[in-house]
Amino acid sequence: MLEFYLNDQLVRPTQPAGSTLLDFIRYQQHLTGTKIGCREGDCGACTVLVGELQPDEQTVRYQSMTSCLTPLGNAHGRHIVTVEGIGPTEARNLTPVQQTIVAEGGTQCGFCTPGFVMSLTGHCLGGAASAEATRAAIDGNICRCTGYKSLERAADKLAAQLLERDAAPARLEWLIAQGFVPGYFAHMPAKLAQLRAATAADVAAQTGGRTPDAAELPASWLLGGGTDLLVQRPDEVLAAEVNLLYGHATRCYVRELPNGQVALGGATTVEDLRRSELMQRHFPQLARHLKLVSSTPIRNMATVAGNFVNASPIGDLTIFFLALGTELMLQDAAGQQRTLPLRQLYRGYKQLDRRPDEQIAEIRFSPPAAGEVFNFEKVSKRTHLDIASVNSAARLRVASGVVQAAHLSAGGVGPTPLYLGQASAYLIGKELTSDTLRGLNEVAQQEISPISDARGAAEYKRLLLRQLLYAHFMEHFPQHVSLAALV
Repeated sequence: MLEFYLNDQLVRPTQPAGSTLLDFIRYQQHLTGTKIGCREGDCGACTVLVGELQPDEQTVRYQSMTSCLTPLGNAHGRHIVTVEGIGPTEARNLTPVQQTIVAEGGTQCGFCTPGFVMSLTGHCLGGAASAEATRAAIDGNICRCTGYKSLERAADKLAAQLLERDAAPARLEWLIAQGFVPGYFAHMPAKLAQLRAATAADVAAQTGGRTPDAAELPASWLLGGGTDLLVQRPDEVLAAEVNLLYGHATRCYVRELPNGQVALGGATTVEDLRRSELMQRHFPQLARHLKLVSSTPIRNMATVAGNFVNASPIGDLTIFFLALGTELMLQDAAGQQRTLPLRQLYRGYKQLDRRPDEQIAEIRFSPPAAGEVFNFEKVSKRTHLDIASVNSAARLRVASGVVQAAHLSAGGVGPTPLYLGQASAYLIGKELTSDTLRGLNEVAQQEISPISDARGAAEYKRLLLRQLLYAHFMEHFPQHVSLAALV
């Protein structure tokens, strides 16, 4: 049975777990402040906050998510907050977020405004008190008529207010006192803890006290964050019996193994990667790289394994991890496991070396070693919140001006995500010069087979890959190569 808190009320939906949270909010609960826009996670008009009880059971972590792509079942045990749920008790008053947007002229027709309000409120609940971070909180919200400068000014003013929040003894109490959120937020940790305990008791009664693994669920649709399936096949998901993997304890983690490898649960989200201290330590530019992957609400929802099995030729995470020699641990409904290199997962366009009942349980890779560098590049029509025209990643080791190790990947230049094996091998043992990079491009051009489509002509994509390959080296080895020498 599904149970969660919607604003300050406990609800028990009877709708299918694969239906959308947006439809439940609007059509069952009649909370119409949450708008229907693109239904693809692009516009942010349907943004809500999703609160997750933390392990200490004393705090709740709130994230912005697009409710149009959030499976209703993913709300189970959580706190869902709509724009109606943040209003002050005094009639006709506005929260500080709303007041600031109004004062800066950040609303006109108002259709997109609830989404902006929720994204900024979520940031106020836990984001950094900087103008850059506050502006980034609305990177998944599109304004159709007002323009962004007024909204950026509002974000900057809110960032200044958050400095006071950080100086307060307790953040949540300060936010409640200042009217950012209502007083009932203070009681949510205890309420969610009670809900968690009740759920655990029900599971224990059904399984004899043992926590089931996600692979033990009945074979049917496997649904993670919903950011792909609920765009491509929403009606089929609605009618299916779905297995919900998002947030499952056995599928959400980032940890270091005794052999030095990093292991990720298949349902680990992009935001989980970004927040991981382990990942940040191994990838110093991780925040900059992941900023190129969709938007904040989508990164809060999208899973690593979901990006892999989507099998898109331009999957950002797929290209990222191809350059790392990543291995997948596949597990079927009977619990049988097998290991498969990510490079061997793709047989052809949207074709996988994976049985229908198999799921990616774990992802393992060796992080860049001492003396190695990693880089990820992407070109798209919009810098953020857009599908790549071409993307590429590189793991490199150069010593005394000679390439000792190279692993290159590329997306958007073939029917599948590509590991550029020939181009990588070409570099080994060669002096890093402009001539070497020109030779690298010639080899890489033989490995790819781009087509013309909405994201660019085939020749344009060939040009983009050349530039991205050059960019990897100019980013980390400017003492050896320069753009001027390559032109």
